[in-house]
Amino acid sequence: MTVVGTTPPPRLPVRDRTTAHQRAGGGVSPMLTRLAEERATGVLDREHGTLHLVEGRVVHAESPLAPGLGMLLTLHGTLDAETWQDAEGSADEGRLLRHGVTPGALELAQASALYDAAYFALAPSSTPGRFRYGTAHWLASVHPVPVAALERETLRRRALLRRIWPDPATDAAPLIRADPVAAPAVPPRQAAVLARVDGVRRAADIARELGRPAFHTLVHLRRLAAAGLVSPQPPPAAEDHPPDDAAADPYVALLKRVRDALEAL
Repeated sequence: MTVVGTTPPPRLPVRDRTTAHQRAGGGVSPMLTRLAEERATGVLDREHGTLHLVEGRVVHAESPLAPGLGMLLTLHGTLDAETWQDAEGSADEGRLLRHGVTPGALELAQASALYDAAYFALAPSSTPGRFRYGTAHWLASVHPVPVAALERETLRRRALLRRIWPDPATDAAPLIRADPVAAPAVPPRQAAVLARVDGVRRAADIARELGRPAFHTLVHLRRLAAAGLVSPQPPPAAEDHPPDDAAADPYVALLKRVRDALEAL
């Protein structure tokens, strides 16, 4: 008997998941990843914030949900508000350094503000981002961040919050104190956050009052929520109006008119 050999079929290509993950930018913002590959310079506007890019790196970030660099520098006495306004208005980094801010302190504050605002700017959005090509931001040389590193940190922060307390309601809602009978003791930094929970303030409000990064405030609030000390303010209850039978049923309305007419006789 003759045995006929056959050539085995070629192996199917296997997708390199690591490379794919890197090319997709960790699944945070494909648009931002493309801009990094293009080495683009300009401003990426997203629903919850703005990212400034220079040659494909993020050099500055802003979000209405996070205290800005100026607030972080001025609230703790590192810089007076007037000097910050002058430096920002003239786009002069040197003015900050001439007024007592050391290069190391400026870089540390800028990195903290950048990662903080970028966390919110890169949050899932209901609207598409828009990129405007333009010139470099005036703080471009302080602490440029590669897009891949920024997206990894954003994903790490999301995972951290989920591990602490999976319900994100405390991130954006007005907050109330639970005040259980046997309330556990909390560390001083959490206690400062808890002291400002009043049924009106949100996490962003508390972060601004304390002059702290907003993400750190989210971490404290989720720990407080996990301990049963803080919860979101429940939405106002809808007013209970009895149904208007006449408006709901034309036949009932007709009977009502007939009855009113008979009573008038």
